Amino acid sequence: MTPEFVVSIGKGTIEVALMLSVPILLCGMAVGLTVSIFQAVTQIQEMTLTFVPKIIAVFVALLVFSAWMLQTILRFTAEIFTNLPSYIR
Repeated sequence: MTPEFVVSIGKGTIEVALMLSVPILLCGMAVGLTVSIFQAVTQIQEMTLTFVPKIIAVFVALLVFSAWMLQTILRFTAEIFTNLPSYIR
């Protein structure tokens, strides 16, 4: 195993991790921004108002994107396991 090979596997792993986390993070960020604009306009400063919608939005996003996320991680894992004999040499 060369250092370049290890770096390429690490790069692929980081890319997959980012690709899987971006939809959930963007959904949480969009809901958080919407709630903060709502709070600024109405001057309601309730702390639970920020957390509950974010939690619900993240759960909904997980339900929506779970099939795609599972397919992506399975494809990456299958690629790693398929190429495992060539990695060992």
